[in-house]
Amino acid sequence: MKDDAEQQQAAGAGYPHGQLAKALITALTHQDPAVRDRAEGRARQWRQVLHGMASGKLDIGSRTPAGWPSWVTLEVLRGGFATGSPVAGGPLKPHEADAARRAGVPAERAALFRYHLTEPGLRELCALLDSGRYDAAVPEETALLTVAWLLRAGHPEAAAGLVRELEPYADRLRFTPRPSPRPAAPADGVHRTTVADAVATLERRRPHAAVEAQREALTVWRPFADDLLAHWLETADPDGVRVLDRTPGPGWRERGAALLDRYARLAAAHTRCTRHRKPKENLAILRATLEDTLAGRSLDARRLGLLRHAVASMVRRRGLPGSPEHTALRRRQAEEAARPSYQALARLVLHRLSGLPGHTGLPDTAPFTAPVTSREADETGIPAGTAMPRAVRRPVETALTAPLRTLVERGVVPSCEVLARLTPQLVAAVGARACPDAALGALVAANHRAFQNRRSLLLLNLAGQTRPVDLPWSRAVAPHRGAEAGRDDARAALRELAELAVEAFPGTLLPNPLVWQFGHLARQADLDAPFVEELAADIFMGTFTAKFLDAAATAAELLEGTLYERYYGIDYAAVRDLAAEKAAAVGSDGTRTPSRSRTSHGFALLCHARAGETGRSWSPAANGKVIEQAQILTTHNLATLVHRVGIAPRPGPAELARRCFHDVCRLTDLASRHPRPLALIKNAAYAWRQMVFHLSLCPSGEQSAVLDELGLAEGGLTPALAGLHLVAAGGTFGDDGTAAGGRARRLLGWTTERHWLTGTR
Repeated sequence: MKDDAEQQQAAGAGYPHGQLAKALITALTHQDPAVRDRAEGRARQWRQVLHGMASGKLDIGSRTPAGWPSWVTLEVLRGGFATGSPVAGGPLKPHEADAARRAGVPAERAALFRYHLTEPGLRELCALLDSGRYDAAVPEETALLTVAWLLRAGHPEAAAGLVRELEPYADRLRFTPRPSPRPAAPADGVHRTTVADAVATLERRRPHAAVEAQREALTVWRPFADDLLAHWLETADPDGVRVLDRTPGPGWRERGAALLDRYARLAAAHTRCTRHRKPKENLAILRATLEDTLAGRSLDARRLGLLRHAVASMVRRRGLPGSPEHTALRRRQAEEAARPSYQALARLVLHRLSGLPGHTGLPDTAPFTAPVTSREADETGIPAGTAMPRAVRRPVETALTAPLRTLVERGVVPSCEVLARLTPQLVAAVGARACPDAALGALVAANHRAFQNRRSLLLLNLAGQTRPVDLPWSRAVAPHRGAEAGRDDARAALRELAELAVEAFPGTLLPNPLVWQFGHLARQADLDAPFVEELAADIFMGTFTAKFLDAAATAAELLEGTLYERYYGIDYAAVRDLAAEKAAAVGSDGTRTPSRSRTSHGFALLCHARAGETGRSWSPAANGKVIEQAQILTTHNLATLVHRVGIAPRPGPAELARRCFHDVCRLTDLASRHPRPLALIKNAAYAWRQMVFHLSLCPSGEQSAVLDELGLAEGGLTPALAGLHLVAAGGTFGDDGTAAGGRARRLLGWTTERHWLTGTR
């Protein structure tokens, strides 16, 4: 383990202990057995983490925390803690056991590895390559397919080198893919979920307890209550409400006994609705007083009053049983109760989906979510024309395969985080199209999709996460991927994807998974575009990699002299000078001096000074202030996208600014009602910053028009709006970020003190 005290705190055992405690509590107390089982699994994993940290087998914070090569996909828990177990390890999978049985070799990974290097084994791998009928859950599963392709393409030296790198782990890791009944989905669209996911969601649909209780009340207990009421009304006065006012006709007691017997049978068979058991309910009063009367127990004044009040209120609310108004009410309730349950409709949709391949999406969801047909009505008893409710449609609609923009427009992609999860499918397709060989293209795409299943490790000392290019099999085929042909395609995909993200979610900070895909496409496009990630305040080490300064210099080229620079009090000329100093530190041979090879000390000092924080801090809030200043200086990738990638979102900067302001208002309104508002305030400040960015790109006339619109808003944002108008008119903030005696303020998200927006609560 590392000795540095700060690293030990950042990667200490406090967080794993807390997660273990949460898992154990859930495993012991949750009512759902499936949830308890999952929690027990998490508890085992966290125990493994803690044991590895205590024994020194796990070096948390390193790219190789368990001693495996950095290219091995490790099991990683929440927070980036590795358990030490490889995802491609463990017992043999069924497809591996089947392969060993067919090949006649021992059911061991080392034996399978050796077999797939023989002539018949390579023929099997080449057949998989040509058919495309394989799937990889982790990138290791594409390694031997890569060996087969290299040999077939006439590159034996590269294949041999890859085998030598894999062989030490052949007895422990899975290097072969899973056969699939069909090739991967075509690359003309992406899907959020698969058909199998939709099926699993619909299969989990269970009857809704409250709905079924209401259905039982309408179909069982309301009719019984009507019969019981009618029976008591036989004893009523001429007005029909004062019961036990006259002697009932013959057979009344016998019919009453039959009603009580019927109640006993109904109560034993129908247990969802329990209101009839509550002593103060009208039905319970009518039943209990009938039992007393038939048993010969006279009703005292209180019991008689309760009975007469219950009868009168039932007649007053619904009318006499058999009356037109009562009959109409019961007819409506019967129709309501006859509506099919969501579970029944889910079973019908499951029948429609049966027989479809589970690993793909759906090119069209309409046939599977359409109203019930006449033939289906005959088969199921569900009325023809019944529309599918949203809860049943939604799992199917999220499996739509379509262009990303279509999925966003239809609401299938509701957030930038979901967009980031789908982006690897698009990026994989771009990489596949760049390959001159179709089999290699499919292999590259499968490897990229599988790589996205890797979870990020908790890393310290600015260590970088493993990238797809770091995988040995990716390096082996890199010279044969046709990078030149794919540059234009990658650049177009990057521009399209970035424009979609900014248009659809203008007030959202670009999430790291999306930023990583932007970087991957930029490298494919051979584009100098410095993309920066959001840093975690709780493990921030006080400095920044050199690309943060590059991104800030890019922002300076775009924003120097604009509203953005003035509002945030930036000296972009000084940023350019700092970047020039860094450039001067690059030797004539293109190499950097050691002090500037990875970090930018000057940029870190600038961020600390702007945040009013000196040196490293143990406080996440203090760290957050420094990180926020880095985001302000770099615009967190917006300037890079506009200035280097060349995006031009369709609505234009004025409309994007308006949408950002809408997000700011929504978030601050939520914060005003939330018991812990700081996270919402932080996100509101991020949306505000992106609004100021887009405003700064507007022509002066449009900028003034948008500012006039924003001036109509009132409430907690008034100081922030006053500050924005002040700067737009040529004014400036003081050193504390306020002006006009505190009536105008610069809106920032992070603070080590009470945030001024919380004063509006």
